[in-house]
Amino acid sequence: MTEQGTDVALRTERRWAYLAFGTVGLLTVLAAAAGLHQAIMPQAQLETVDPRTLHIRGEFVEANLGSAIEADGSVTVRLIGQQYSFTPQCILVPARTKITFRATSADVVHGFLIAQTNLNQMVVPGYVSDFQAKFDQPGEHVMPCHEFCGVGHEGMWAKVKVIDPQAFRDLAQSKAQDGGRLSCVE
Repeated sequence: MTEQGTDVALRTERRWAYLAFGTVGLLTVLAAAAGLHQAIMPQAQLETVDPRTLHIRGEFVEANLGSAIEADGSVTVRLIGQQYSFTPQCILVPARTKITFRATSADVVHGFLIAQTNLNQMVVPGYVSDFQAKFDQPGEHVMPCHEFCGVGHEGMWAKVKVIDPQAFRDLAQSKAQDGGRLSCVE
């Protein structure tokens, strides 16, 4: 190979090396930016709760579990996972409405996924899991625990019942007189 051919080969190799290092650098910057914007777990803003006093005081007392309409028209669902059930056992939500799920565990790590959706969340004792969802159509979905939590794990599931938004508001208005939260009417 001539000296000129060697110089061309070296320049070409350097260009490819610069391109490779530049790509790695760009991916590193993008990964760091994604991490800063809560795109990876764990969440940047952790919210804690004492699992020993969940049922006694605070956001997760029994009277506060279930679905509630917020001032902006969205719905907040509060639930607790404990061996071997979810409370409430049946969650009632409106279709085509922004829904915030707030969940925690009273004992061990649990997880729930809502069948026929991409909703999947871990529920860890001492922490509040918080995520948003929207259901397009009315219907029923099963919500099993997907983290092994003990010998009764296979029976740990709940149901999410999605209904028409107007029917949900009517139920919420009638239930507001009682001061309670909504869950499925069986």
